[in-house]
Amino acid sequence: MAGHVAKSYEHLQGKLQGISNPQLAAHLTLYQGYVKKLNEIWEKLPRTDRALVNYSFGDYSELRRREPVAYNGTVLHELYFDGLGPDGQPSPELKKAIETAFGSYDAWVQDFKACGASAHGWVLLGWDPLRNQLANNLIHGEHHIGLFAGYQPILALDVWEHAYFLDYQTKKGDYLSAYFKNLNWKTINERYARGAAAAHAASR
Repeated sequence: MAGHVAKSYEHLQGKLQGISNPQLAAHLTLYQGYVKKLNEIWEKLPRTDRALVNYSFGDYSELRRREPVAYNGTVLHELYFDGLGPDGQPSPELKKAIETAFGSYDAWVQDFKACGASAHGWVLLGWDPLRNQLANNLIHGEHHIGLFAGYQPILALDVWEHAYFLDYQTKKGDYLSAYFKNLNWKTINERYARGAAAAHAASR
């Protein structure tokens, strides 16, 4: 299986409000660890005996069980870091979609922060094909637990303690507020435009 190369986010150093360079560096080290483990799993899978699978324990079984953790840990961190670096504002199309789904932009922010305060894990904003609108998705616990099937995330917030503890310790609410000051809306708008176009094509 082909491997995955960790992205560089050095351009974010010194560019974020309320997220320090040491906090960012520690977080990036953890992200790189997920990429490393994903590549290890992919390297081992083709060479592991499929005849020895077992629900209780088997090398192949365990690799497959842990693969989604490393995979989503990689993808969600890239969504998070790619969405940072203050730039622009929500596009009129994205803002309208948020207002349609949540009643208002402020109501979405309130709900998004409430999700973040509810658990450790991840909060996503994305397109829900079942409801045919944007929806917040709370992933509580490991990165593969609670992710909606078919969901297309456009924005990701890491609310594991490793994302904020150096800067905020137990003051998670302050971290949630800082997060909204650092969004790269140019990137997020582009993700929404691609996702909305795909959803429209699928509904025809």
